[in-house]
Amino acid sequence: MLTFTIRRLILSIPTLLFISIVIFALLQLAPGDPMAQVPLTVPPEVKQKMREALGLGAPVHIQYLKWLNQFFIVEPQFLIDWMTRNSFLFGWLPDTQLGMVYDVELEKLVPQQRNISWQTRSPIMDIVIQRIPQTLWVVGLAYLVGILIALPIGIYSAYRHYSVFDQTGTFITMIGFSIPPFFTGPLLIVIFSVTLGWLPSIYDTTHVVNDWTSFKYQLSQMILPVMVLALQTTAQISRYMRASMLDNLNQDYVRTARAKGLKEGVVVMVHVLRNSMIPVITVIALGVPSIFGGAIITENVFGVNGIGQLLITALFANDIPMVMTITFIFAIMIVAFNLIADVLYGILDPRIRYD
Repeated sequence: MLTFTIRRLILSIPTLLFISIVIFALLQLAPGDPMAQVPLTVPPEVKQKMREALGLGAPVHIQYLKWLNQFFIVEPQFLIDWMTRNSFLFGWLPDTQLGMVYDVELEKLVPQQRNISWQTRSPIMDIVIQRIPQTLWVVGLAYLVGILIALPIGIYSAYRHYSVFDQTGTFITMIGFSIPPFFTGPLLIVIFSVTLGWLPSIYDTTHVVNDWTSFKYQLSQMILPVMVLALQTTAQISRYMRASMLDNLNQDYVRTARAKGLKEGVVVMVHVLRNSMIPVITVIALGVPSIFGGAIITENVFGVNGIGQLLITALFANDIPMVMTITFIFAIMIVAFNLIADVLYGILDPRIRYD
């Protein structure tokens, strides 16, 4: 298993490099100019210096290599400096030296060039890190709730297939899987916020939880976006769970386990469930990046100031570095969770051996 994991990690390097080339090339071909919003009164030579400051004056391959250096070398160094500047190991570094590199020509420490957003003129990773907690609160919780609801529904629907519960669950999950979030979100807002007045329609990202009252309000404003995202997650995973359980319930090893006198709960929840989780693990693992991508619409509907809303704002503002960075982060998540799913295969099924 360790050899397989190392081999997959090494293989992921050229995969991510190829993905980065595709993302960079596509966005380079996209129309738009960051200098388009600069006032016409600005002299052309000043505009040219501004373009060079943004790194647009260099050749395309130099821009690509510079972006890779910023993403994989410069930004991790800033993150390490930020995390360890008050530690016993790096505490002697003053704040002015964080993220510094020695310039041979100038013979002194100079600030490292970070990946800057064209829209805000701020470091992109700083903005992304500020938005991640909001996305994790809503999207992460919605995905967890969806999984916890979907697995029992799928298991019981398969065990009692064609029952009233199974038929009802199939009907509800098909509706949840078919209706897109841009319809479900406004519909729930109209019902629970406008008509009934039970829940807030807009997510307040500035809300601070410091007592029981503020905690209850935080829960109330999370209900609607979590419901929208969890509905699709529940619908998808429960159908996969039901289909996988039905395939294994008719296998010979299940009849053998029952013939040996094992309790029905042990047969279903230990033997059948463990083998049935293998394809479901793939859906769950690969669904993590997709739920972050699908949250783009939900975050904009409910005003959640997260990664999805940041990506939409960057697209409308033609902020190519921001779009490129967020898209590549999604690609890294897909590769990483695909590896996690493959490793979990060997843990769930002893018959699978990678070494």
